Amino acid sequence: MKQTEENTILQEITPLGEHDFMYVADRHKTCFDFPMHKHDLFELNFIENARGCRRIVGDSDELTDDIDLVLITSPQLEHQWAQGDCTSTDIHEITVQFQLDYTHGIFLTNAFKSIAEMLIRAQSGLAFPKSAIMQVYPRLQRISSIRRGFYAVDELFNLLYELSQCTESRTLASSSFAKADTAHESRRVNKVKKYIDEHYMDDLRLEQLSEMVAMTPAAFSRFFHQRTGKSLAEYIIDIRLGHAARMLIDSIKPVSEICYTCGFNTLSNFNRLFRKRKGCSPSEFREKYVKTKVIV
Repeated sequence: MKQTEENTILQEITPLGEHDFMYVADRHKTCFDFPMHKHDLFELNFIENARGCRRIVGDSDELTDDIDLVLITSPQLEHQWAQGDCTSTDIHEITVQFQLDYTHGIFLTNAFKSIAEMLIRAQSGLAFPKSAIMQVYPRLQRISSIRRGFYAVDELFNLLYELSQCTESRTLASSSFAKADTAHESRRVNKVKKYIDEHYMDDLRLEQLSEMVAMTPAAFSRFFHQRTGKSLAEYIIDIRLGHAARMLIDSIKPVSEICYTCGFNTLSNFNRLFRKRKGCSPSEFREKYVKTKVIV
């Protein structure tokens, strides 16, 4: 482990060598004591018998159920599983770290398309529902016991493929907070997303954005929702809240200044939307997050 420039989040030094593909850790422990961190490798993290554990992925902060499975594929996305309300003394954790380039080769073929799309979404952290976790549970249990490298990699790809068929997985961190890459999306959606990310502090209107891609407001509204799963208004709010969350963590600016800097018209509206999306006020979010970033 080493300390980052921000002096708050640890950069994990992973055990993989130059010619290694994956690393699996299967362990039982009594508590969560690993600090907030990030790393260059992709990570699939499974925990069971840990209800109430506090899972922090970027600006997502949630308490887990009895079982939890999250995939993270961004080297910039800080994360931590903290004690929270968990009282279990026999926590089972399986962590799979691996490295993949999903932008070339077989990942451009139809056979691997769903895995590539899942890895892209997981730049913001991807949580899977209990039904999907139970489906891959035997593979998770088996993967740490396979000693021959080829078969372990084969098991991982089977596991990833099964997870990629899940339609109920959900992203955790805001895309702006996670600095997720959107270059894979359609040129029109990508153009608008890029503009929003660069001008989130401005007054953004549907008419203006639809004109950028030569579509009527009604047609663009439908088009955007079909490809992102969110309305344009919801997406803009998420982007603004993601930038606000990042500023709350990385600066000491007052909440009111962050509110207006991020494009919100009133402090009361900012506080209401923040609490609705994050489950706490901006001030509470800043306090909780800072407490997780202690160097040990």
